[in-house]
Amino acid sequence: MNQLRIVSLIPSATEIVAVLGLTDAIVGRSHECDYPSAIQNLPVCTQPKFNPEGTSSEIHNRVTELLQNALSVYKVEIDTLEKLQPTHIITQAQCEVCACSLAEVEQAVSTLVNSKPEIISLQPNLLAEIWTDIQRVAAALGVNGKSTIDLLQSRIDAIILKTKTLTVKPTVACIEWIEPLMAAGNWIPELVEMAGGNSLFGIVGEHSPWLKWESLVEANPDVIIFMPCGFDLNRTRSEAMQITKHVEWLNLQAVKTGKVYITDGNAYFNRPGPRLVDSLEILAEILHPEIFDFGYRGKGWQPFFSVSAAS
Repeated sequence: MNQLRIVSLIPSATEIVAVLGLTDAIVGRSHECDYPSAIQNLPVCTQPKFNPEGTSSEIHNRVTELLQNALSVYKVEIDTLEKLQPTHIITQAQCEVCACSLAEVEQAVSTLVNSKPEIISLQPNLLAEIWTDIQRVAAALGVNGKSTIDLLQSRIDAIILKTKTLTVKPTVACIEWIEPLMAAGNWIPELVEMAGGNSLFGIVGEHSPWLKWESLVEANPDVIIFMPCGFDLNRTRSEAMQITKHVEWLNLQAVKTGKVYITDGNAYFNRPGPRLVDSLEILAEILHPEIFDFGYRGKGWQPFFSVSAAS
């Protein structure tokens, strides 16, 4: 095989390539790829067509306007791709809001003169499909992914071994977007169940559903965990404060007992790659601190000190 020159157009794919030991073969990345740190100075091959700053409501409105006008949310930097001459481009076909679509990447590649890279498109909705994607990427890049997957699975199995016998499992609402309100779907309900909780709202393997505030109040979960897509801890805390303005907020069971948490959704829960195992460990710490302590508190998650919790 010729020397690998990989361009990753989605953060989860970058992390998959890295965990397979091929970080040095990555020559270009998306504007959102930030892990591992070694790739942060690489050429950026995508850009958003909207301003990613502002509140969750403002971002939602900008993205919605683009989609309603049948416009793509991101653009591929074709000139940069041409200069990089990649042998492989890894993209996704799962969510047009998350990254460049497969069609956009295929269109960009068709215009390249100096290279004809192989396109690897990922579309996971379940944890098992993420492992399959790791195997696919490994095979396409000429490396063995089995040992990597086995190691990740062993960490999962260690948690399940402890949680499967629990008699008390709290109801959990995972919030993926603040305004408008959205629950977390896809692989998140799986992770919650593995971590010893009963997931509300999201359905395993299905896209994240919009959530009415009234439905959250009616369900009255034992635990609320904020994990907004693309937001770090500080931004999540700021955004989550908007929800505390609801009159019913103080009456929620999770608020009364202080079991409301914020997480770094951008680094963990939103990326269908190897760090979903870290995400599972974070959930286990949150839901069952009497059993688990992996050391993520403070950097991967924090308690959300609501008005009631502080009073």
